[in-house]
Amino acid sequence: MNTHTLPVTVQVGKAGITPSLIEEIKKQLKARKHIKVRLLKACLEDKTKQELFKELPIKTGAQVIHKVGFIIILEKK
Repeated sequence: MNTHTLPVTVQVGKAGITPSLIEEIKKQLKARKHIKVRLLKACLEDKTKQELFKELPIKTGAQVIHKVGFIIILEKK
């Protein structure tokens, strides 16, 4: 699959990684193999981009396929 053409389906905003965001990512991973998540700059007030990139796969049980800029592509395990 070409992940460059994959649309962004989840955006992490000012609230950061919330329980509802985690549930939405899990729900989308059940429906499709890969999802693309964009970090908005507003979510970087409390944590760094690298911290959020580490936290997302741990909390969602997903595997990181690719990271570039503020985009992370996750795959269900």
